[in-house]
Amino acid sequence: MIGALPRKTIDRFRADLESLTGTGDKRIAVAVSGGPDSLALLLLAHATFPGRVQAATFDHGLRMESAGEARFVAGIAREFGVPHVTLKAKWANGPPRTAIQSSAREARYAALLKWCADVGSDILLTAHHADDQAETLLMRLGRGAGLAGLAGIRRIRDGECRIVRPLLGWRADELAALCEQAGLTPIDDPSNADPRHERSRVRKLLRDTDAFDPCKLAESADHLAEAEQAIQWIAAETVRSRVEIGANQISFDAEGLPREIQRRVLALLLSEYDTESRGSALDRAISQLENGRATTLSGLRLRPGRRWIVTRAPPRRAN
Repeated sequence: MIGALPRKTIDRFRADLESLTGTGDKRIAVAVSGGPDSLALLLLAHATFPGRVQAATFDHGLRMESAGEARFVAGIAREFGVPHVTLKAKWANGPPRTAIQSSAREARYAALLKWCADVGSDILLTAHHADDQAETLLMRLGRGAGLAGLAGIRRIRDGECRIVRPLLGWRADELAALCEQAGLTPIDDPSNADPRHERSRVRKLLRDTDAFDPCKLAESADHLAEAEQAIQWIAAETVRSRVEIGANQISFDAEGLPREIQRRVLALLLSEYDTESRGSALDRAISQLENGRATTLSGLRLRPGRRWIVTRAPPRRAN
């Protein structure tokens, strides 16, 4: 035993993290909300890399209990000897009234990444696990997502500070059991079961049926993420071999390519003009080009032929 955790548990966590990113002697930042998942992550990180962990809690201010929950996490971090800071939300126009969960998520990541920059950490661990991944895959299937969406929660999100999710192979029940073994009583956030939130409804669906194995769904997301990476590589190679970028236009030899590669390359070409478009709009534009008709997309003019020609669309005439 090391601390409250068995050696095999620590070895498993170390292997999972080091398979994603070499830790070396870097300081490791951990996002901790006080729920069972993030408390288990803090416990694992501290036991595996003692003296190198620092933690932060984001107080979104959307529930009366949030300030007390941040103090609760601070107390646990103090017991572990882990430096901790509470980051408070600064809502410019008051707390959000719609898209509450997504708004809180965006604010949380912005604050956490700024904190990482301030403390000089280039690794931020979050506690997303296999059940989260399964929920995400099912939600995106329900929305008709493409391959990039079905790849789910990425194990690593690159940036100046990399967001790393070493627990995507762990079940929520395993993490709750670690907290129990360590004598920790996690916070129960009632919003996690609020049926107004899509994720809460999908979570209940998974809990109430044995038709889906969350770990198998998470494995599928991993396979889809690998496929997404492969197609991104093919699209980039296609740009190098089939695209000519001139001073006033871009030409693309799209003949014979699968629709998905045409779509990916066209999206990359839009970025050359500092613009973008949704998948449905790209599909409509491709259909027009395949039928020999010119079209416009995101302020650009697209002309058909063996090579598709992309130029800026002329400004509209004033009436």
